[in-house]
Amino acid sequence: MQNEINKLFQAIGDDYFQQRSRSEYYDPSMVDDFRESLTVEEGRKYLKIVKKLGNQQMVWGFIVKADDKKFKAGDILKAASWSAPARNKARGNILDGGYQIRWTGPEYL
Repeated sequence: MQNEINKLFQAIGDDYFQQRSRSEYYDPSMVDDFRESLTVEEGRKYLKIVKKLGNQQMVWGFIVKADDKKFKAGDILKAASWSAPARNKARGNILDGGYQIRWTGPEYL
């Protein structure tokens, strides 16, 4: 799953680059700093994707670690709060590919 998480981080960073490179205040070091700010925190049921910008930490989303009654391993879930995902619907699956994300988080339904 680590390889798929790396691909997800690449996709998140690519979207950030596409958004920031349009600005007249674009600085390439911002993209590098953003890519380095992405981390994974492992919980009991989920992997929490965290981005740290400056002195702020924000949850990007969650990845399901193992199959449960509603979701498959690798499903991408939007954050409902700092410690819990929104369990209404998966936004894609990192193991299957073909997901739509933004640098700010998984796509809305």
